[in-house]
Amino acid sequence: MADTQRPYVLLRHREIPDFDNLEVYRQNNGFKAFEKVVTQMQPAEVVEVVKASGLRGRGGAGFPTGLKWSFIDNKNWPHYVVANADESEPGTFKDREIMEGNPYQFLEGVAICAYAVKANAAYVYLRGEFWELAGRLDQHIAAMQAAGLLGDRLFGTDYALNIYTHLGAGAYICGEETALLESLEGKLGQPRLRPPFPPSFGLYSKPTIVNNVETLANVPLIIEHGSDWYRTYGTEKSPGVKIYSLSGCVNRPGNYELPLGATFRELIFEYGGGIPGGRQVKAIMAAGASSSLIVANDQALDTSMDYESVPNVGAQLGSASVIVIDESVSIPWLINKTVHFFRHESCGKCTPCREGTYWMSHLTERIAQDQAKPADVELLYEVASQIRGKCLCALGEFSIEAVASGIERFRGDFERLEPQAESDQRIG
Repeated sequence: MADTQRPYVLLRHREIPDFDNLEVYRQNNGFKAFEKVVTQMQPAEVVEVVKASGLRGRGGAGFPTGLKWSFIDNKNWPHYVVANADESEPGTFKDREIMEGNPYQFLEGVAICAYAVKANAAYVYLRGEFWELAGRLDQHIAAMQAAGLLGDRLFGTDYALNIYTHLGAGAYICGEETALLESLEGKLGQPRLRPPFPPSFGLYSKPTIVNNVETLANVPLIIEHGSDWYRTYGTEKSPGVKIYSLSGCVNRPGNYELPLGATFRELIFEYGGGIPGGRQVKAIMAAGASSSLIVANDQALDTSMDYESVPNVGAQLGSASVIVIDESVSIPWLINKTVHFFRHESCGKCTPCREGTYWMSHLTERIAQDQAKPADVELLYEVASQIRGKCLCALGEFSIEAVASGIERFRGDFERLEPQAESDQRIG
């Protein structure tokens, strides 16, 4: 079932059979954009086209892609490009579909990025569970090399490029770009203190650009059709298309490619087919497990899913992994699930995250099992508040989003706790 009436930009394999075959991809203008930039454009020109397109990072932060590329330190060499394929956010499954169904458009985006920042080596960092997918990408890269699309003297020029895959060990923290770089270097996957940032001090202490898979998959068509064409999709400040990974309490979960600015109501009811059993939507998590809980009232449902609008209803768009929660779901049960995930995935490097997720999990477990006192809810909120703003990376911040917003916005779900005799508030 097609989820849109316009041609796909990123999920083109849904319309073109065998699109993961190199010859089929080339028959549909594949690698024409890469050839164009290498033979007709200077690296700085490529950066300016991507800047003009307004493309923003699709991994979660939404940072302007061309601007990031322009930060590369041209006084330090060599340069590297790293594609972040460590898709570990619960509820996110868009990058995997791109790499499985439309791998060459993604790899062409990697290659164009490498040329734009004057890199001769690029790495695709995949989560450990993607071992089979890594093998397929290796085959696609080998096919590109055999076709003269990778290696030395590309398209008769002096430009050379090689692309490599690298498997992590299945750690959520390695989705954070500096932890990813540490892992890629063979070290423990833990975040670095920043600054310096990767464009000046990245892989092997050299300037490095790290971009998400979906971000890079946009680039070939931006080069082919131009920045003005790309801006015909989406909104003024959030141009282009976005893959929304829809899951939870919906009839038709899946990936839906839509222009940025489509509403939650459109995604959930028009494309997702509504809620099973005709139940009401209770809450929405716009960015997977790391999202705060949005109260699913009419204002929220009619909110545009773009980087500027979602904060107006108390959340961030993030990677746009939209999890729908209906009225049958207990919020204490839900936050217990998210906290246990983040406790397990905390790398342990900084104390607020390491200790905070540990103690939050004790409290959420007690609350979810109806073994808590009303004071435990206040204590849980206090522990979460002590984590906020004190962590080395965003994982600690992510761990408290559902907790804090759940207590603030769905207080009724916690009021079933019966008052008990006054006692101490030890967490153990």
